[in-house]
Amino acid sequence: MSQADILNALSDFHDPYRGRINLVDRGEVSVQGDTVTVQLGYAAEGCRAAIEKTLREALAATGAKLVLGWAVKASPVRSGLPGLAGVKNIIAVASGKGGVGKSSTAVNLALALQAEGARVGILDADIYGPSQQMMLGVPADHRPEVIDQQFFEPVQAHGLQSMSMAYLVTEKTPMVWRGPMASGALQQMLQQTRWNDLDYLIVDMPPGTGDIQLTLSQKVPVTGTVIVTTPQDIALLDAKKGIEMFRKVDISVLGVIENMALHICPKCSHESHVFGEGGGDRIAKEYGVPLLGSLPLDIRIREQLDAGVPTVAADPDGPIAAHYREIARKLGARIAEMALQQKSGPRIVISND
Repeated sequence: MSQADILNALSDFHDPYRGRINLVDRGEVSVQGDTVTVQLGYAAEGCRAAIEKTLREALAATGAKLVLGWAVKASPVRSGLPGLAGVKNIIAVASGKGGVGKSSTAVNLALALQAEGARVGILDADIYGPSQQMMLGVPADHRPEVIDQQFFEPVQAHGLQSMSMAYLVTEKTPMVWRGPMASGALQQMLQQTRWNDLDYLIVDMPPGTGDIQLTLSQKVPVTGTVIVTTPQDIALLDAKKGIEMFRKVDISVLGVIENMALHICPKCSHESHVFGEGGGDRIAKEYGVPLLGSLPLDIRIREQLDAGVPTVAADPDGPIAAHYREIARKLGARIAEMALQQKSGPRIVISND
């Protein structure tokens, strides 16, 4: 079989998260001899076997050998904003109000992306109420190493590179700061942390639509934001405000995650929609963005976070971790497609007419 036959066999691949695509046009295929290397634009360890099966079936008639991997690309930088050294993509995890499980979603999403095969960091941008140190199980007295009196070395926790205001102050030190001071602290943590070759930096945002959100949008090239909400009507109202704010500052909304969507009684298995039903799906459809997933209301999530071992790390093969990893694959695939669309422009043809 010729190289053309091999490439043609991969021109109509059914990706589980991107639909029917041409891997060749996306630059995700290389051929050397009888070996075909496919490098997807997003990490997908959790469905590697299924993707390999589909690709091998497509290549069966060619006799080619398959090597499957992934290479996450950096998103295009918005005009006028410098990129963040050592980081390919910045994902803000936000909510319109507190109490919807945004921070627990952020840390488990970061761990899920890592479990899928990506290099991931997490920045706790909630200057006034940082919680990631406790959730990651980092000792209260741990301080980041300072490099050349200029940079912080990110704190390693469960394989993640992390930074939080909680690493720089004690839990008894309230941040009695006005907005500009908090914004300055965020910029320092973002730009003076020596992030090391991250595919994704998850930014756990404070609730609401204030100074920190504006600072992030104005100072660094955010790839997009994920909005966390519960199905409750009041939470959905605030989630809408969050979506509208990010749209006004030209940051893409990558999708909605519905948290605490369903409670299953551990004794009788009765299902209860404690905070309402279908709210996340409704808001996603209203704004034309994907519903990335719905997460259960489960006491284990809280218990594991309080113990400093988030669910994806505590029970990596469990059903709740599977929810987070499914969301991670959907998110990674969406970012890969967005990056491709932003890079591709109109074709220019020059003629001598």
